[in-house]
Order: sequence, then C-alpha cells, then structure tokens
Amino acid sequence: MDQNQELAVAQLRRAVHNLGSSTERYGDITLTRFLIARSFDIDKAAKMFVQWRDWRASFVPLNSIPESEIPDELNAEKIFLQGPSTKGHPLVICKANKHFPAKDALQFKKFVVHLLDKTIVSGFRGKEIGNEKLIAILDLQQIGYKNVDARGLITGFQFLQSYYPERLAKCYLLHMPGFFVRVWRLVSRFLEKATLEKIVIVTNEEEREEFIREVGEEVLPEEYGGKAKLTLLQDVELEPLTE
Repeated sequence: MDQNQELAVAQLRRAVHNLGSSTERYGDITLTRFLIARSFDIDKAAKMFVQWRDWRASFVPLNSIPESEIPDELNAEKIFLQGPSTKGHPLVICKANKHFPAKDALQFKKFVVHLLDKTIVSGFRGKEIGNEKLIAILDLQQIGYKNVDARGLITGFQFLQSYYPERLAKCYLLHMPGFFVRVWRLVSRFLEKATLEKIVIVTNEEEREEFIREVGEEVLPEEYGGKAKLTLLQDVELEPLTE
C-alpha cells in the first residue's frame, strides 16, 4: 500500500467515525476495497462502509446465514463451489436451468448472502486478508423461459455491488441463448460500469480457450473443459478460521 492509499484509509477511518460508526475491527486492506469501489471519494466510501455495517448487523445478525433458513434454494442443487483458480480465487457456478424465480423473496436474498459468504470464505487461507475475490460462472445452457429471472439476477448483482465491493474478479456467462440477450440488456442497466467490465460473455472458441486458461483446468469441471468434478455448495466443508 503506497502513501496515498495509507492517507486515504486514514481519512476514511475519520470520516466513518464522524458518521457515528467505527472501523476498529477492520484492516486497511478491507477499507481499501470500499475506497476503490467509490473511486477514492472519501465521503462516498465512508457512507458505503457505514451502510454495509448497518445492513450486515440487521440482515446477517449471526454473521452467517444458516442452511436451515434457505432449504428451498439449496434443494434446487443449482450452485456449485470449486476452487481455487489459477490466481487463487474460489469459483462459484450457477446452473440456470435448475433455477426458478423465487416464491419466497426473503429466502432468495438470504441464499444470495449465504452463497457469496461461503464462496468468499472458501478463499481464505486460514485467515481473512480482506482483498479476497471470487470468480463466477452463470451457465445458461438448456434454460427455458420458466428459468428466466431478471429480478433475481439484478438482486444478486446489486448485493455484490452494495455489500461485497471489489469481491468479484470475473463473471463468465456461458451458452447464452438468443432470447436471453434482451434479458441481459435489461439486467445490465442496473450494473455499475466497474461490474460490467468484469463480465465476459463467452461466444466463440477463442474466448472459450481464454476462459479455460484464466480459470484453470484443475478447478474447472469437465463439462467446461477442465478436469474437476462438480461439487455442490452444500457439500463443501470449510476449515475453521484462525484469529
């Protein structure tokens, strides 16, 4: 971290304190994510950090969402957790043909938090550093109109943008059917420029080969050109964290 970043972090800590909150439990690397997300605008980063802390305290009071609160979403068996990638990022895969618009909106939101939290924690090496990122794959193969859920996609990306700043390394969209292009255009309107720049729609063999290189054959499941087996999110057991 250079001197300018150190100064910005110190200013951010003071700004958060002035808003009646605290950064005491958070390291400089974590705070830097909020600064990057708001282009080093101290006031905007401070506001984002405070909103994140308040949201976390109210929506995730236990600091995690237990599986018992999201049974319907887990039973769909649509999310898989692999990793790490060639750059050390955990890989989360969503098979969209197993997803259906949620009847219980609150449970779906809790599921989004659960899967994001678990994916990020799976990237820790015993202890959180603060700058861990994830890679996501949205597999649209064999989806039908019954699987289309623009609201669900928007919710997922908005959670990433608002409450998981700078946690997304890359998001790959695979096997996009023609009818989904209009859906994606709608979803894209709700995404920040920084998020859109991390999304890759894989459409040809050259892009597919680059995707495999970026993620890594060892972590990619066989059906995507790799050597790994798919592992359901709920089947992944995480190692306990050290203080």
